[in-house]
Amino acid sequence: MLRLWTNARVITGQSEQIHPETVDALCDNGRIVQVAPGIDAPGAEVVDCGGALLTPALVDCHTHLVFGGDRAREFELRLEGASYEQIAREGGGIASTMAATRALTVEELVETALPRLDHLLAEGVGTVEIKSGYGLDIEAELNMLRAARRLGQLRPLRVVTTWLAAHALPPAYKGRAAAYIQEVAIAGLDRALTEGLVDAVDGFCEGIAFSVDELEPLFAHAAALGVPIKLHAEQLSRSGGTLLAAKYGALSADHVEYANAEDAAAMAAAGSVAVLLPGAFYTLRETQSPPVAAFRAAGVPMALATDCNPGTSPVTSVLLTMNMGATLFRLTVPECFAAVTRHGAQALGLQNKTGRIAPGMSADFALWDVDSVALLVNRIGFNPLKARVFKGEYV
Repeated sequence: MLRLWTNARVITGQSEQIHPETVDALCDNGRIVQVAPGIDAPGAEVVDCGGALLTPALVDCHTHLVFGGDRAREFELRLEGASYEQIAREGGGIASTMAATRALTVEELVETALPRLDHLLAEGVGTVEIKSGYGLDIEAELNMLRAARRLGQLRPLRVVTTWLAAHALPPAYKGRAAAYIQEVAIAGLDRALTEGLVDAVDGFCEGIAFSVDELEPLFAHAAALGVPIKLHAEQLSRSGGTLLAAKYGALSADHVEYANAEDAAAMAAAGSVAVLLPGAFYTLRETQSPPVAAFRAAGVPMALATDCNPGTSPVTSVLLTMNMGATLFRLTVPECFAAVTRHGAQALGLQNKTGRIAPGMSADFALWDVDSVALLVNRIGFNPLKARVFKGEYV
């Protein structure tokens, strides 16, 4: 259907410029065909936006939205002085979520994830990445991605799925990380691809997870299959993960608190996005901030994401995440906006599909009852979403 969106103050997201433009957007069959002032489109359905601020729909490019159980007790333990590493080494953390996740069917995983997803959608999100990583055996990991695909059928949004079997070492493989990578991460990836469940491959490169040498066979296998790569890297220490990610032309390296100028240069050369996750930084009360200045100097695009997960970032608000990015990491308002639109899309390999308002892009919009993007970043606990549009349809 030919549809003309008019009477809006539009921020196209094409550049750092965040001052609204008085332009119309003409869409056909869910795609933008023209963006210009005063478009004349005979026969088009006209949608009067009532003077609202119209932006690209937001992108949450790093979530662990599908899981079982909760980790509120670990929150209490951290308040009492326990560290993330200590909790993980004593059987908590990802391993505790593993048991709760394995106990749920696909239908139950979908049911528990829907409220979290709906919170994101209510803030103008149109694209969400969902990782596996809490099943830690092949069938449970596949079930997580089956649930993620189902979420994309139940709600009008774009779901991108990521195979994160290399998230933690389950107890059954204690001391046998290389075997786990071969027998679960790699073998499971092949099965997931056969089912059409995987859009990218991820891993956790850290002292409490997997080393560069342990992860490389997985990345080499994924690259041979043409599967895009992402990586949790340099969150708690500098382990060399960012350089590994850059070596394989990764879409993104995520967390990256302990990355440095060498890592930033490698990411820039590889075209990788730095995905900053202030929710985890805040929850874990970390003190080492990502090297934002180095990323700026090297020209590395920076994205922000909720990192929604039960333990280290129980966050389902992209708006709050933008505020955290500004307050904790000192990103500017234009950087925060780009981080959840075009740079978030780039971190998923979707830069030519969503995240901007331009001809050829999907008509994914958010309409806001605010005067400026600065209000979306500045205010806390404030959601001025007026409407969400996905592929040209009001939802």
